[in-house]
Amino acid sequence: MKISKRGLTFDDVLLVPKKTRLSSRNEAELKTRFTRNVNLNIPLVSSNMATVTESKMAIAMAREGGLGVIHQFCPIWEQVQEIRKVKRSTSYVIENPVSVSQEMSVRDAVELMKKEDVTSLLVRTNGEVFGIFTKRDYLFEKNLDKKILDVMTPRERMITAKEGISLEEAKEILHENRIEKLPLVDGNGKIVSLITTQDIVKLEYWKNAARDRKGRLIVAGAVGMKDTMERARALIDTGVDCIVLDVAHAHSDLVISRLKELKNSFSVDVMVGNIATAEAARDLIQAGADGLKVGVGPSPVCTTRVISGAGVPQLSAVIDVCCVASEFGVPVCADGGMKNPGDAVKALAAGASCVFSGSFFSGSDEAPGRILMKNGKRYKKYIGSASYESGHERKEKENRKVIKEKIDFFVEGVSNLVDYKGPVEDVIKSLVKGIKSGVSYCGGRNIAEMQTNAEFIEITSAGFEEGSSRGKKVSE
Repeated sequence: MKISKRGLTFDDVLLVPKKTRLSSRNEAELKTRFTRNVNLNIPLVSSNMATVTESKMAIAMAREGGLGVIHQFCPIWEQVQEIRKVKRSTSYVIENPVSVSQEMSVRDAVELMKKEDVTSLLVRTNGEVFGIFTKRDYLFEKNLDKKILDVMTPRERMITAKEGISLEEAKEILHENRIEKLPLVDGNGKIVSLITTQDIVKLEYWKNAARDRKGRLIVAGAVGMKDTMERARALIDTGVDCIVLDVAHAHSDLVISRLKELKNSFSVDVMVGNIATAEAARDLIQAGADGLKVGVGPSPVCTTRVISGAGVPQLSAVIDVCCVASEFGVPVCADGGMKNPGDAVKALAAGASCVFSGSFFSGSDEAPGRILMKNGKRYKKYIGSASYESGHERKEKENRKVIKEKIDFFVEGVSNLVDYKGPVEDVIKSLVKGIKSGVSYCGGRNIAEMQTNAEFIEITSAGFEEGSSRGKKVSE
């Protein structure tokens, strides 16, 4: 038995202010990396929790320049569907547009468009495009039992352009012909993709969005240890940008073996977590990790430290892991333990490239779940992934029935009601302002310079109270 060292967390320290060269904190640059090959425009990532990140949250995060990690607590096909929604939400060019038969009814076509979250359908016959069906074709249609053949725009009336057309040229054609969809044809005259005015508007409105090479929003998908390879293959086939191998205690022979299997089978970045030590970081990087997720027990809905007595205070864990990861150029995400923007700044200053959080983004409009009323206030549920409630819900989904009896499930988490926060866009903007301010106070112009200049000072409980809003008396 030994006591190795003292562990510190965010409330134990402050960053020492340094001379800044910025005229305004808004000049601070927040571009960063999530993994070796996945870049972000802001260092914010929403965690793979069932009450935090599905497609709505992932779309909102990527539009602001961050990233959402779609949770794995559902059947593979559901997770694939959520990834597909993100990828179809915006792009320069829509490849493999959704196609249907000319025999489909208008009613069924409209339902399919809602399900796939698209605004048009290509109508094919024997593999050849026969026409296009859009909202304009059914807007005032009273007989929804008609076949789309009777209402669609036929091929001979469709305006098309050649594959490879520039965005500016596409805008001109769309404007001149007063149309909203522009199918693109290859050298053989076959329609292979689609450009829409809606996508162009989105591209120009969310200029700071995190996108892949095709202009689609980036998104990550989580996998666990149960069906790792099957789930990962399905997500990669759908176009996911990164796999997050998510395990409560990732420093294990089994996780290392599974990581090697993933890296040998697929050419995709894999982030691995959670860990809390330098030794774990070295072992996982040597096994092929493209990113590391740090945090054992710091979350408000995680009881690992209470149940197992294990963990490392989050700031110390981030510093230790980053010391090793920086040798290999591997990005690190600080996962959990942050209650306010200042904590996120401290995590980044300690070496993290991103902050990975559920509590920041839970309770927002884009988080899954209904708004609940209690004592006149609005709340949403925030459920720990290792909580009994989360495990019970997953069991019910697997069995497709309500389970009334108590199930045997090892619990290392809890569920809470959190204040309703409104649009997550507002939450993100508040965090970004705080992080930019922190970069400025550290005398940096970007996250890398902030990390170089950062100097922590350990504070007493009285020092914490002095700078905290709690307990401060406001004179009247």
